[in-house]
Amino acid sequence: MKIGRRSFLSFIIGGAAGTALSPLAWKSMDDSSIWSQNWPWTPVPADGEVSHVNSVCTLCPGGCGITVRKVDDRAVKIEGMKGHPVNDGGVCILGLSALQLLYGPTRVKAPLKRVGERGEEKWQEISWSEAVAEVAAKLGDLRSKGKSHTVCSILDSDKGTVPYLFGRLLTVYGSPNFIRTPSIQDSYELAINLMHGVQASAGFDVEHADFVLSFGSGLIDGWGSPVRMFKANSNWKDSGSKVVQIEPRLSNTAAKSDKWIPINPGTEVALAMGLAHVIIKESLYDSDFVNNYSSGFDKFKQLVLDKYNPDNVAQITGVDSSALVSLARNFAHASKPLAVCGRGQGKTQGSLDEFIAVHALNALVGNINSEGGVWAVPDPDYIKWPEVEMDSVAAVGMQKERIDGAGSETYPYARYLLNRFSGVVNSEEESPVNALFVAGANPLYTISDSKAVKEAFSKIPFVVSFSSYMDETAKNADLILPNHVFLERYEDVPMPVGLQKHVIGLSRPVVKPQFNTKHVGDVIILIAKALGGRIADAFPWDNYEACLEETLGDKWESIVENGFWSDPDFKVPASEEAFNTPSGKFEFIPANLKSPLDFSPVTIEGSDISYPLILVPYDSMRLANGFIGNPPFITKTVEDTVLKGKDVFVEINPKTAEEIGLIEGRYVDIRTPRGKAKVRVHLFDGIMPGIVALPRGLGHTAYDKYIAGKGINFNELIGPVEDPVSGFDAAWGIRARLTKV
Repeated sequence: MKIGRRSFLSFIIGGAAGTALSPLAWKSMDDSSIWSQNWPWTPVPADGEVSHVNSVCTLCPGGCGITVRKVDDRAVKIEGMKGHPVNDGGVCILGLSALQLLYGPTRVKAPLKRVGERGEEKWQEISWSEAVAEVAAKLGDLRSKGKSHTVCSILDSDKGTVPYLFGRLLTVYGSPNFIRTPSIQDSYELAINLMHGVQASAGFDVEHADFVLSFGSGLIDGWGSPVRMFKANSNWKDSGSKVVQIEPRLSNTAAKSDKWIPINPGTEVALAMGLAHVIIKESLYDSDFVNNYSSGFDKFKQLVLDKYNPDNVAQITGVDSSALVSLARNFAHASKPLAVCGRGQGKTQGSLDEFIAVHALNALVGNINSEGGVWAVPDPDYIKWPEVEMDSVAAVGMQKERIDGAGSETYPYARYLLNRFSGVVNSEEESPVNALFVAGANPLYTISDSKAVKEAFSKIPFVVSFSSYMDETAKNADLILPNHVFLERYEDVPMPVGLQKHVIGLSRPVVKPQFNTKHVGDVIILIAKALGGRIADAFPWDNYEACLEETLGDKWESIVENGFWSDPDFKVPASEEAFNTPSGKFEFIPANLKSPLDFSPVTIEGSDISYPLILVPYDSMRLANGFIGNPPFITKTVEDTVLKGKDVFVEINPKTAEEIGLIEGRYVDIRTPRGKAKVRVHLFDGIMPGIVALPRGLGHTAYDKYIAGKGINFNELIGPVEDPVSGFDAAWGIRARLTKV
């Protein structure tokens, strides 16, 4: 058997991916137990009565069901919940490690008030009544001065009762500034809104697709719901479905795909348009859908035929024209083809035209709201609280423009633009934000240009973190009002990301709260009642649990019993009724767009003369890079070609390294227009020449010694690049240079 260079790389890296994604062997579990004894805070339960509690993991947007094994009152093991519609018994390595987050040393154990300078970590423990009174006094003072609109909140989600409580408080108080952290959900929701004419999330019927075309999505690197995607990948192999991965680096997803197509980074939109060119020119598209249920096809057709012939696209993307033609034909001839995008785990937004171009491919093959395709899934309609009654202060405040500019004349399509937040705050001598609440998010770590974000936070007079952990944002707050961790609290978890049906999960208490923490929902209700008047009237519940039970109504008993609720009657409408655009049809070129899309690759920051290389990030299941820092167990699994001691490695093609004079393991300075860091070199054949890559999830300055001070935070090296149409952060990389140390 002859194995070529690329096949060999796929074999080696794919094997590593398979090991990482397979069920953990008993020997590995034994080893992890041995490792864990080195951590003095690891609980060792005594013998006792064994019980099991079903809950939902909230450590990522996947919404997986879990079953927690307990010995007396101690949680000792987490497994996937069998029968759950998202993960059906599976669990990822982060979910498996959640007990280290429950019992670990990074927990904030009581309300804390800053007594030193920001970031000095000098705190005074205060009571909950004192904490609530201080927040209410600050909000009351701002409101009395007509500054209600200068209050802002940053949350990880806008779905479910907790985000709704925050939004309700801001509305009745008089601020429009509820902001959700960025992700591909922003771009997909906007693309669907413009092309379908409905407000909905993108659901992907990955279980039934027979040809998956991925534009850089880390399908088995944490994209969507990780365990669901692991299972889908196994099913694709068993059923003979094809997966093609398009990206400049051989990720685990690329290595496990049927075909990896290296591409010049940032040119995915041109490739999508090139594929559309072939499909249209050769009449491979679904004529029934295009002719009867779409609008703007002629304009779209003219655009792709004029500008995106295979030879032109080959020059832009680096993908051979014959390979492009073959890929377009294979995709169009599949019975249930599915095209997806959103780089890596999908934590960044991306350019709108890329999402529209990729979504147009699904429309060309008629796989919209169909089996194996992309579905427009509206949120479950179960939160039906009475409308708030606003007083004159709230009414005036709600008419003010949002801090991030979303929904303004300049950015009419965006709902949230957290990528603009630090720039807006830093552009003014006095901060336009006077009070900021952060819950379920860690923007000082996760938002690009970390230095600018920290500067913005330093200008905000009053910052309140609801974090359960001493993360970067909590460390730089004025008050920390610690939430219960998800294993200690009730919370609804609606619409797991990427799911094509209505599911509401229930996170429920597995153990009693370990410390003097309080449910964030209860704190919001207490603050509202302390403010009094119509603000208090808008929160009639005695506590959060009462609010949740009342909100779920007749679903409550079944969701408590089963751990989730799934709508058995949910289905997407047929094509005749699916679209609410001006034309009443799917729109290839959205009629509501005021600015034309040019489908040009996004230009990243930096001069190719001063910075001859291109730096891109990559995601790994072994490195949590959201609002949660890596538990020690996961850090133990990180390869020593990624992290060794405190040193992170930058991946570089051997050919590029030779031109610069670099060897394996060499220390170098990596510099970009936004920052610099000392790293080590790892030679990697699976990355295109001229490109270097760093992992996300390292470089923490908070948490504990098991993760703090290891590597570099990629967001310190990159800044946002604003998409001209949506305002989203469209940066996919940044120019860089390596200098020998």
